[in-house]
Amino acid sequence: MGLGLVPLGLAFGVLVAHSGLAWWWASLFTTLIYAGSFEFLLIGLVTAVAPLATIALTAFLVNIRHVFYALSFPLHRVEGRLAKTYSTFSLTDEAYALSTGERARSWPSRRILWLQLFMHLYWAGSATAGALLGSLIPDGVTGLDFALTALFAVLALDAIRDRRGDLPTPALALISALVARLAFPEQLLPAAFALFTAGLLARHFVTGRRAARA
Repeated sequence: MGLGLVPLGLAFGVLVAHSGLAWWWASLFTTLIYAGSFEFLLIGLVTAVAPLATIALTAFLVNIRHVFYALSFPLHRVEGRLAKTYSTFSLTDEAYALSTGERARSWPSRRILWLQLFMHLYWAGSATAGALLGSLIPDGVTGLDFALTALFAVLALDAIRDRRGDLPTPALALISALVARLAFPEQLLPAAFALFTAGLLARHFVTGRRAARA
């Protein structure tokens, strides 16, 4: 997963360089903000000198999914207040996908933290390298901004293969995304999460009632 972040970080660094920002902005974004999808959006917001309120609202809407991650992320297995603080800060889609799988249920605190730290270093280091080398890559190169979407697609496929017996969950997620896209195109992500959560609660309620009757 760390090696998968390298081309993604390079793509982000290249976009920073092509946007006209100094190379060190890539290091600053990836080290202190560390929110991949929002960082890609932040490039445009910074270059457009967007108001702070707009940036804050965008950050909230893009990263609201972390509220749902916290429900099942194994933070209780991370020992120490400082360690819990960093683990919370560095909770990314990739860290969540790896640390909540079947094979990660026995991972100790140290392994979870090292996983998050190394992915942070991969991301920040590759983004810095991409920004420094960005001037060597022609402006006509397209598709770099799709790298993050491609990584999310791979994570989704891995999660489905890891839980082959739970096909209704990804089906419900897909339906929630499609309904949100049609009904709430301007607020797709929070609407999709809200619909998905409602669907999971409804399924849990129905399943519980059936189990009680049996």
